[in-house]
Amino acid sequence: MNSWPELDRFLQTDPRDAGCGQAMELLHIYAEIAAADPRGAEQRHPEVAAHLRACGPCAEDLEGCSEPSEPT
Repeated sequence: MNSWPELDRFLQTDPRDAGCGQAMELLHIYAEIAAADPRGAEQRHPEVAAHLRACGPCAEDLEGCSEPSEPT
């Protein structure tokens, strides 16, 4: 084990990972599909699924898209 966890994470990145930019462009679509069929969302957009597994902030954004909004 070395002392470079960021490098380790980078080297283990899924080659299908779309990156934050593309994931954010598709996040609202991914969230809508995932609400009905989570496996279907992963199959339809594997590049976004790969990114969400690797990027905590983007995964949190997906959770925010998935939560019901509070009535005002």
